[in-house]
Amino acid sequence: MKALSWLALGALCIAAILAPRFADAGVLRLAAEILLAVSMAQMWNLLAGYNGLMSLGHQLFVAIGAYTLFEVTRRMGIAPWWALPLTGLAGALAAALLAPALFRLREAYFAIGLWVFAEIGFLLVSKSPQLGGTGGGGLEMSAIEDLESFQGICFWIAAAIGIGTPLAVRALMGSRLGLALLTVRDNELAARSIGVDVWRVRFIAFTASAFGCSLAGAVYYMGGMFVTPDSAFDINWVVMMMFATLIGGIGTITGPIVGVLVWYTLRELLVTGFGLQGGWYLIGMGLVAIAASLFAPQGIWVPLHRGLTTRLGPRRRVNRSIQA
Repeated sequence: MKALSWLALGALCIAAILAPRFADAGVLRLAAEILLAVSMAQMWNLLAGYNGLMSLGHQLFVAIGAYTLFEVTRRMGIAPWWALPLTGLAGALAAALLAPALFRLREAYFAIGLWVFAEIGFLLVSKSPQLGGTGGGGLEMSAIEDLESFQGICFWIAAAIGIGTPLAVRALMGSRLGLALLTVRDNELAARSIGVDVWRVRFIAFTASAFGCSLAGAVYYMGGMFVTPDSAFDINWVVMMMFATLIGGIGTITGPIVGVLVWYTLRELLVTGFGLQGGWYLIGMGLVAIAASLFAPQGIWVPLHRGLTTRLGPRRRVNRSIQA
């Protein structure tokens, strides 16, 4: 299975490198959106699945990343990709400032508290003429020398983030910090009793999650070249993260990836294939979520992975016996 995973990863990287040469702008935009959604879902899963802190306000960090990118490029006159590290840092800084207040809350109160801060951010940006108000604003493009290759560069950055984020989370969960995260999630009192600094562990997970979501949000709106408060602070961002993580398998690396693929497949099928819009589209998503909760409460990936392991395991044993 590990060999197959590395082979699939290599094939994905090669496909990402070659995609701008063969795919049109619409396909590249959709692929970039899916890759960035994978990154966002992984960041939500890092906080909820590995640290036990559910969030309803991660759209705040998506918006912070987007508006930081647009303001930095406008004020400094630089190409937008040079400002991307600042977008992640801005999200992490916002999380660090909110942490002392939010960490006093537990479970649903934490989730609602972060959502309240997201709504406050929406109101502040909407009423700020310097940020474009309710009408939003466009991306400063004067520093970009080759406009024809701009979408290709945006896709490559999105691919690097979408592929790199699961690998980074996997490396983190294999470290001592990852073990501490799981200990805090499973039993906070027991974690304290063995010397784990619960506040510090949660702070690192929260700021890292905010950093990743802000970076992904900035790249998304860089590709779109326009941002408004309604879209950047849209609660559908966190709905997508929750849906992908819970349907795919919370507390797993592959689960959110599977969940994102399910989300976008259903979206294209319901909206493009059946022409469902607005409430009907959301009702369709809700029915799928209910069915998955009833028949696969641990997520789609857990039974799928168990089935693949069961099928491939005996084959490997038979092959070894034949070779012997």
